[in-house]
Parts: sequence; C-alpha cells; structure tokens
Amino acid sequence: MVYENGKAKDVQIAYIGGGSRGWAWTFMTDLALEEQMSGTIRLYDIDAHAAKNNEMIGNHLSEREDSKGKWHYVTAPTIKEALDEADFAVISILPGTFDEMESDVHEAEKYGIYQSVGDTAGPGGLVRALRTIPMFVEIAKAIEKYAPDAWVINYTNPMALCVKTLYETFPQIKAFGCCHEVFGTQKLLASMCKEMLQLEEVKREDILVNVLGVNHFTWFDKASYKGHDLFPMYKGFADKYFEEGFQENDKNWMNSTFNSCQRVKLDLFRKYGYIAAAGDRHLVEFLSPTYLKNPEAVKSWKFALTTVAWRKEDLQKRLAKSEALASQKEEIEFKETGEEGIQLIMALCGLRRMVSNVNIRNNGQISNLPKGTTVETNAVFERDSLKPVFAGEIPEGIFGLLKPHVENQEYIYKAAVHCDKEMALCAFCNEPIVTISKEQSRELLDTMIRNTLTYLPEGWKEE
Repeated sequence: MVYENGKAKDVQIAYIGGGSRGWAWTFMTDLALEEQMSGTIRLYDIDAHAAKNNEMIGNHLSEREDSKGKWHYVTAPTIKEALDEADFAVISILPGTFDEMESDVHEAEKYGIYQSVGDTAGPGGLVRALRTIPMFVEIAKAIEKYAPDAWVINYTNPMALCVKTLYETFPQIKAFGCCHEVFGTQKLLASMCKEMLQLEEVKREDILVNVLGVNHFTWFDKASYKGHDLFPMYKGFADKYFEEGFQENDKNWMNSTFNSCQRVKLDLFRKYGYIAAAGDRHLVEFLSPTYLKNPEAVKSWKFALTTVAWRKEDLQKRLAKSEALASQKEEIEFKETGEEGIQLIMALCGLRRMVSNVNIRNNGQISNLPKGTTVETNAVFERDSLKPVFAGEIPEGIFGLLKPHVENQEYIYKAAVHCDKEMALCAFCNEPIVTISKEQSRELLDTMIRNTLTYLPEGWKEE
C-alpha cells in the first residue's frame, strides 16, 4: 500500500468467500463509490466459477465511467495466493449449504421449537457453529502463515464464535467482526426523532449510542441526538406504537421475510428499560420462547420466520443474477449501501478517524463479562489501530438474559474443537428457546449432527 495525494493506492485485499452472490456485490459497490482508495481484490472461493464471475463483475464495475474507485479483481486459486502480502482479509462464507441449514432451522420444529433465522443462537446457531468453527481454525492458520499483519474483517455468522475462533487459533491476529443490526436500530431512532421532533431529515450517523452485548443481542443504555436524551422520547414512542407496531410508510412486514413492526423491540424496552439494538428476528432467538411459541405467536408479534425454502428460491435468483452481471446483461446500480466496512478500511489506512460498533474480544470494555468473550461494543478506528470504547457494565436487568449466551460461547467452542457431543448437549440445553427434556434434546441434537456430518471433522463420525 502506498499513499499519494491523500489517497491509499495499491491496497491489497484478500476476499475469502469471494464467490459470494450478494454480499460481494455490496462490497464492490462501496469500493466503486469511494475515490480515496484503489488496489487489488483477490477472490478465493471453493466455488471457482462463482469467484470468476465476481472477478468479471468487479472489473466491469471498475471500468465504468461512473466508478470513482478503481480496483483490479483477480481470482486466486488457493488461499495462499489470496493472502500473500494482503493488507486486509475479508471473510464472508456460507458454512455448508442450504441443505444443512434446512436441518438447522426446521428439524427442531418437529419438537415445537421455532427459529426465525437459525444462524447464531438456538439449535440452528449451535449446529452451524459446529461446522463453522473448524473452517475458521483453518482460515486463522492460513492468515498466521501467509498474512500475519493483515487486518481481518469477518462477516460470517455465528459472528461471535467466528471471531473467537480466529483469536483462539492465532492470538496475535488483528481481527474484528462487522454487523449492521445496530444500524437498523439507529435508523429506527432516527425515524422516531423525525416524527417526535418534527424534523425533515435525521441521519443515522447522528444517533449517538453506547453499544453493549453480544452479536445479534446488543443493547443501548445511552442514546442521544444533538443534545436530546432519546430514552424519555423512546418511552413515549414505545407506548404509542406497541400495540400496532411501527414501520416506514413504504414497507409492509407481511411482504418481506426480513421486515418487522419492531413490536419485540418495543416490548423489551417496556419490560427492561433498555433499547434492544438488533432486529426482532434475531432478538427472539436469545430469549425464552414467548415470541417464538408457534407461528401464530410470531404473526401476532409481527415479524417473520425466514424459511430455508425461501433462501433456496432466493439463491436461484441470485445465481441467475450472477450470470447476468458477469455477461453484462445486467448492471449493478450505484447507490449507498449503508454498510461501514469500506469506511473502516479507510480509517485503518489512515484516511479518516471513525467510531463504529464491532465484535472483538472483551479486554474490559464490558466490565462485568469475562475477558476473552467476544462482545459487541463501539471502537475507535484510526491508522493501523482499533481501540475498544469502554462501554461499562451490562445492566443488572438484562445481565441474566445475556448470561447463558456468554456461557455458550465457551461450551460451543470447546465442543467444536474437541468433537465433544456431551459439551454440545450442555450448550444445547442451555439455549433459552430449548424447553424440551434432556432426552429429547439429545435425540434432536443427534439428528441435526447426522444431517451435517459432511461438513464436520472426522471426530464426529459415528462408528
């Protein structure tokens, strides 16, 4: 990487999972819209055809006249060739296939356990972690060998366990995890400010918050907008919209598998007095099954169960779009994506200073959670520097909600690296949405493990 006229040039980025049909295009768009950086993106993926398509898509984007950022995309046949001399490594992979995820999400329904996402908490998040952690052990070893000084940005779920694995495998790694769920709650608060302060525009970035928790189960204990304490305002907002829910005028939660009416978020504020800062679909999987009792309960709380059948159908559309974009039959529209990954890279390059929420090891930034736990808080990004912001204590009222998930970080990690089914069962039974007996839990876990054996180490294979 070199600096010239206030710009970072020849930036080398390794993209592990570079055949992504979705996130990669977001990443490429943000790069194309930023004129202060340029360089090379080396795409590595076990699906070489997908990576090659993204090579063509990325290079075409850079060649467009309306592209500000000029990047050269190249497919790397090995992870070594992707990582060699990389300044940054981005990890965005699907651990397994949607067939495995179908078991993660829907096998538990036979026991009355419903999951709205199934990639972080609950039975689905646990079993996904069992196959993801060994993959991240290998990725961390490759980074240690080929790019030990690179900054590593993870987007893969389960986020907390992926980041934990990177650090446990290579303690000196410079890694963090990015997630946009907090942004969604900042946008909700911005909409609230527009309505209640009668303003025409409120930018998400101007909603200042103290973030604390674990990924997809984050909370705000402070929030302000240009001098306004938002907690009293949010109380009135929650009282006003709790029954019917709140959504922007152009959105209808029933028309999307991802939207919600924020009723869960508002309910949690009324119960605990703190602002839950993730989407309703994620939040409910960390709690006892009040909101996920059955599909009728889900509907009454106005969010959706994201079925894997929908994901499979969507994948077919994205496969077709990949071919169309690679052949230039379609074009990617240049517009702001709302993600901050590229801005964080710019800050680490020394082009700006920035504060954002990230997932990193707890070194005391959350004072009443164990050190080494992967937590989500704000951090300051500067040239080759990431410093966590001291967030304080998890408030007493919500500490008990977080406790089983902090414990499960350890249980699941150990179960995955030691192929220990009893440890996995301990974590399984510790999940708040798992209310069946231990015998039923063992039966369900055994089935889910069998369904994902293709992507598990040999130690899990039954004799």
